[in-house]
Amino acid sequence: MSSVKSTRIQSIDILRGVVMVIMALDHVRDYFHAGAFVADPSDLETTTPVLFFTRFITHFCAPVFVFLAGTSAYLYGRNKTRNQLFKFLFTRGIWLIFIEITLMSFLWWFDIKFQFFNLQVIWAIGLCMVVLSFLIYLPVKALIPMGLVIVFGHNLLDGITVDGNGPGSVLWYILHQSAFIQFGNTWVSFLYPILPWIGVIVLGYCFGTLYHREFHATARKRWLLYLGIGSTALFIIVRSINSYGDMIPWAVQDSNTYTVLSFLQLTKYPPSLLFLLITLGPSFIFLYFAENIRTRASKFFLVYGRVPFFYYVLHVLVIHLAAIAGLVLTGKDWKLMILTMESFTSGELAGYGYSLGVTYLVWIGIVLALYPICNWYMNYKTRNRDKWWLSYL
Repeated sequence: MSSVKSTRIQSIDILRGVVMVIMALDHVRDYFHAGAFVADPSDLETTTPVLFFTRFITHFCAPVFVFLAGTSAYLYGRNKTRNQLFKFLFTRGIWLIFIEITLMSFLWWFDIKFQFFNLQVIWAIGLCMVVLSFLIYLPVKALIPMGLVIVFGHNLLDGITVDGNGPGSVLWYILHQSAFIQFGNTWVSFLYPILPWIGVIVLGYCFGTLYHREFHATARKRWLLYLGIGSTALFIIVRSINSYGDMIPWAVQDSNTYTVLSFLQLTKYPPSLLFLLITLGPSFIFLYFAENIRTRASKFFLVYGRVPFFYYVLHVLVIHLAAIAGLVLTGKDWKLMILTMESFTSGELAGYGYSLGVTYLVWIGIVLALYPICNWYMNYKTRNRDKWWLSYL
């Protein structure tokens, strides 16, 4: 790795890098594992413990990604005026929404007809940034309770459901109800309703105050430990009560292993209170231990953590191309990976896929293959801090 120095906070970038690498596992599983296109790895009727935890470990990615987007916004704004920070968050949010609808919609499916728009985490972060751009004018003391109320209280809205594709329904899909709807010949998946994510990014923004220059490192580590242990313990307590915090209640199963899986079977779309507690809690503990870590492994993850958007776009492209290459090498029709609505409705994907072992090997190979270009881009960004447009990539 180059010796080019950065003023960024390493522990935050290391955590972000770890979740970016783990995220690739989920997306490789989507494109390579047998049954991934037709089965839910969290379904206790069909999953295995290994497959379940392969999916579960990737649940950390979106909450950490969104939370740290808020933290990064706070840190970026330390040397900016509120108006400058507003402009950056608003324009970058619009940019991310545009990228999700256009570039990412193509990279996920390779469908030149754009029959399917899957509004995922980039869409959610973009919208949340737009909302945050207005909220930054409020004091942190007001934002903390606002974020907590949203995160802890949004499950009270779970019983409110709508259908159809009218304006009111679409607004509710954007805010709090995951939905898959049709407009003419076009399908849209509202996979990341943003209300709870707004709470997450707002709390992430407030969390950035722990990394203010005047905040003592010892006090910060103490807070990280309190937040980490407290969030994880609260998850166990609330989940055990089994009456609030997630739309899926847990139940005793035929074996202790599957009872544990039921306990951990949580709602991500939208993210429940319990989902956020069990993903963000351990992440705070990770930051506690990563505060002063300097190892080869930390340097490895640091690279991905400093170029998250670049890595995100690139890894989807490479995974999709690798899936096509896999079909070619095994003598199958590569057009199977040109994903259209017909691909999912015709059943042609039902017999596609490889073992979980192969999936893991492909994941490791792709992550390692992306390291050199991500390392180059990280150093390029560090050497060219004066280029404003790099902050959008």
